[in-house]
Formats: sequence, structure tokens, C-alpha cells
Amino acid sequence: MIAIIETGGKQILVKEGETIFIEKIEGAEGSKVTFDKVLLLDNKIGKPYVESAKVIGEIQKQGKAKKIVVYRHNAKSTHKRKLGHRQPYTRVKITGIVG
Repeated sequence: MIAIIETGGKQILVKEGETIFIEKIEGAEGSKVTFDKVLLLDNKIGKPYVESAKVIGEIQKQGKAKKIVVYRHNAKSTHKRKLGHRQPYTRVKITGIVG
């Protein structure tokens, strides 16, 4: 069974038993999380969401991605700026798809 869920402003294709990386959501490691915004469930297409469908998962880890370096430079001046950014994420294992 497959489903497309919406979380963190993105649409993600999920299957039961799969591990996904999503934008950070609140919750402790080991806690259950439910995604109610299901856009597609097997052959059912929602308008915009499939009613009474939900995807259940378990939070495995709260973490940060690898650091990216952002470098800004203005031409013809001595202004330079170097920044780093680490995007927080949540690793979720999909335990069930109900619908």
C-alpha cells in the first residue's frame, strides 16, 4: 500500500515499513506521529485530501543535516560574509497506512 502525504510544505511518497526524512516536527524519539493530510492512497485521489485516511509513523531520531556553507560577496567592495547552516530534520519510520 502506498500513499502520498503532505508535511513541512512538501509531498512525500511513502510505503509501509519505509524510513523517511522530513522537516522537523515536535515529538520525542520513540513517540507515535499521525499524518492526516493524505493526498493519494493507492487508487483514491483526494480533493484535496482523502477523507478518513491517515499514515501512522514512529519518530526514530531528531537531528541536524550536514552543514552547508553560504558565502556572500559584494563586488567592488570589501564586504564578505561566510555563514554556515544545518537544517533540522526528523527521521520517521512508517508503521501503518489506514484508509
